[in-house]
Amino acid sequence: MLAGLIAAAVISIILACMFGRLSIPMSSVLQAFLIKAGLPRVRFHDLRHAHATLMLQQGVHPKIVSERLGHASIGITLDTYPHVLPSMQQDAADAFDEIFAE
Repeated sequence: MLAGLIAAAVISIILACMFGRLSIPMSSVLQAFLIKAGLPRVRFHDLRHAHATLMLQQGVHPKIVSERLGHASIGITLDTYPHVLPSMQQDAADAFDEIFAE
């Protein structure tokens, strides 16, 4: 049954790419998958935010994250995820310090 849910999700995404809309509600597929897997309920959009936050925390350039999310500009990404930026500032300062440590 779980494999069937995953297959339905993949087919739905493929159809969305081909015809411009989802054939079945993605949220329904996700919720059914989570229930079968015994995982807590989350919204599909929560997964999108988690994906973006984790990529930024791992040092992926915000422009790449912006493109992956389909944002019209990098400014949208930077305005949406400012809570991730303080650690990026420290990382940049540390990287600059390393230049002079050698």
